[in-house]
Amino acid sequence: MPDPSGMISGLDHVQLAIPPGGEDAARAFYGRVLGLAERGKPEQLRASGGVWFEGEGLQLHVGIEEAFAPTRKAHIALIVRDLARLGDALRAAGSPFEADDRVPGRSRAYTADPFGNRIELIADGNGFSQRL
Repeated sequence: MPDPSGMISGLDHVQLAIPPGGEDAARAFYGRVLGLAERGKPEQLRASGGVWFEGEGLQLHVGIEEAFAPTRKAHIALIVRDLARLGDALRAAGSPFEADDRVPGRSRAYTADPFGNRIELIADGNGFSQRL
């Protein structure tokens, strides 16, 4: 078996599922509340629905799943420049914002998108990929 070390060079994107017809709610949450920019999907993939977003250093694909069930344990984790300000924006939009201090020295919180998918929010500089 060949040595696989060093073969993975990065993470291209993550995908979250949403129910059919959820694109407008996804645009409102991921675009307007979280501030991610919508990115056009390739023409060949548009018929399957969903919407793609991008931000600094990330690609988020939100895809339609017919038998949708929200992810309540598995989650994405976003690095956030101003966690308190984003918390205020989430609350103003009617979304949950729950601080989590279980890991000392890490400023982080959890929210959920309009479909119930869990999202971790980590203050910039506290991310697990930023420091151990």
